[in-house]
Amino acid sequence: MKRVLIDSNILLDIFTEDPEWFSWSSEQLAALSEHNSLCINPIIYAEISSNFNNSKELDQALPSEILRVSLPWEAAFLAGKAFIQYKKKGGGKQSTLPDFFIGAHASTENMLLLTRDTRRYKTYFPKVRLATPE
Repeated sequence: MKRVLIDSNILLDIFTEDPEWFSWSSEQLAALSEHNSLCINPIIYAEISSNFNNSKELDQALPSEILRVSLPWEAAFLAGKAFIQYKKKGGGKQSTLPDFFIGAHASTENMLLLTRDTRRYKTYFPKVRLATPE
């Protein structure tokens, strides 16, 4: 089975029942879960935690088939290097570093990345396979 890393925006679409993206995100999760292992890492867990009062609530909301995988050290290094490139190109947002961890994780472990946020991943992690609405 191949592994799919689920970006936080997909899970937030489902948890918040986003009127624009809920259907697409939930359909993608269902389809990909048939033949793949669905995964999140600690960065994604942290990003989605803001919608919950405590970790027990979040743990109960996460579907049991979603695996929790560690972030490899190699991915952390790659994320830092990609973030430096972003800053050198004039990137001004400070809050983007989590996206670089997610992209680097998908890249170093050759995972498909399910996301709606393609621009940064395509630019800084061009080898990452993306499942997107586009």
